[in-house]
Amino acid sequence: MIIVIDFGGQTCHLIARRIRELGVKSEVVSYKICNSAKRPFSSVKDLEGVILSGGPSFVNLPDSPTVNKKIFELGIPVLGICYGMQLMGKLLGGKVGKGKAKEFGVVTGNLNQSILFDGVTGKQPVLMSHGDQVLKLPKGFKNIGGSKDVANAAMFKDNFYAVQFHPEVVHTKNGMKILHNWLFKIVKAKKSWNHFNYLNNQLQLIKKQVGQDKVICGLSGGIDSATASAIVGRSVGKQLRNIYVDTGLMRAGETEQIKKAFSKSLIVIKAETQFLTALKGVIDPEKKRKIIGELFIRIFEKEAKKWRAKWLVQGTIYPDVIESAKLHDAAETIKSHHNVGGLPEKMDFKLIEPLRELYKDEVRQIAKKLNLPKTLIARQPFPGPGLAVRIRGEITRQRLERLRQAEAILQEEAKKFKLPEGIWVTEAIYVPLSTTGVKGDGRSWDEMIAIRSLTSVDAMTADWTRLPYDLLAEVSTRIVNEVPGINRVVYDITTKPPATMEWE
Repeated sequence: MIIVIDFGGQTCHLIARRIRELGVKSEVVSYKICNSAKRPFSSVKDLEGVILSGGPSFVNLPDSPTVNKKIFELGIPVLGICYGMQLMGKLLGGKVGKGKAKEFGVVTGNLNQSILFDGVTGKQPVLMSHGDQVLKLPKGFKNIGGSKDVANAAMFKDNFYAVQFHPEVVHTKNGMKILHNWLFKIVKAKKSWNHFNYLNNQLQLIKKQVGQDKVICGLSGGIDSATASAIVGRSVGKQLRNIYVDTGLMRAGETEQIKKAFSKSLIVIKAETQFLTALKGVIDPEKKRKIIGELFIRIFEKEAKKWRAKWLVQGTIYPDVIESAKLHDAAETIKSHHNVGGLPEKMDFKLIEPLRELYKDEVRQIAKKLNLPKTLIARQPFPGPGLAVRIRGEITRQRLERLRQAEAILQEEAKKFKLPEGIWVTEAIYVPLSTTGVKGDGRSWDEMIAIRSLTSVDAMTADWTRLPYDLLAEVSTRIVNEVPGINRVVYDITTKPPATMEWE
């Protein structure tokens, strides 16, 4: 067992994900648990190591998240990452503060020979995201890495190691190798975890939880809700009904595709008018998500009463939970996902979320195990609120129709090209910003469409896709010529972080 202490960092659970990927059981716990305990983790069976994660706070603030210093007296290896390195440095007597520069994004780190960096020494691309840094090492610690603006980017003493960069993200090229070194050369951990053990545990847990109760599943047609439905279906059989809500916020032809794919067990609720009425005049993206989240629940409640269902299945996955900051008060809300932060406080049923601790790539592995269709497993993610979060500003029927046209053109043209591997999503965004253009011999004052395409493994971090220029050129020409009210197409080349996948 590896414990990852959560200080509210956006990639904290990605650390646990990487540890599991390397075959070792890991669990994330709030810093509050190990701050209040007189002897941290004394009740944890088979504890092999502890990781101090990153976080958005600053260690020198009086109310900043911290841990009981006795964590360094347990006789087990401790790894500090970003905020975790700064906290280790402060608690053990070093000096932490603002350096000569902040670092956000990929920088070149220079890693020195050590067990932690075995096989990855020298200049390495690493992802930094910090303002403070360790200015003076604690007594007895040695420097084993730096960067252009950070002298102490890595340090160690005995079995305490720390890095200022994030080895858990894909942008740190050899991050997995570094975590592998820590797990198996420093901790000497035992392999004890895989996806299918998790699946079997969920099947047993759901069957025990539900008993003879009836269950409904909010099915969107995507991989998450479909996999969640398949897991619960295996557990409770005919006690489950799938419900698809046609919000009017879907892409062209999507509702018809979903009906065809799930026709045997699908109840379709037409609710376009309800959603567009509720969203009328709403501009703030957080309000949009919360309105949509609550409306979904009220519709599900109505259907649940008809069938006397006591449980609602959702395809919530961990990135939804993390970005909605539903972990503890050290985390910041990035955006409220409709199925997490957008949920109303009072609901007439209990939730079943069998995928809540997993990332998208893990969900796909389980979907394969459950023999779900390949087309469904390969489907690009589409947000639960639909096109509502791909339209900047107010949602109108006209804007929805224009965005559907632009999205259809993008997907149609993309099929004609050989695209880079690892694409997570390719999407169109409606931007209600008017710019001057020329159509024919006259001046146009029309709005724009943005194109965004990202490559990713787990959705927690992503890089912009280097789409072929010829594809972008054809898409731009067609959208400007075929979609009324549009005279400009732009391409978003921002990574995640600092941007999120969706614009809203």
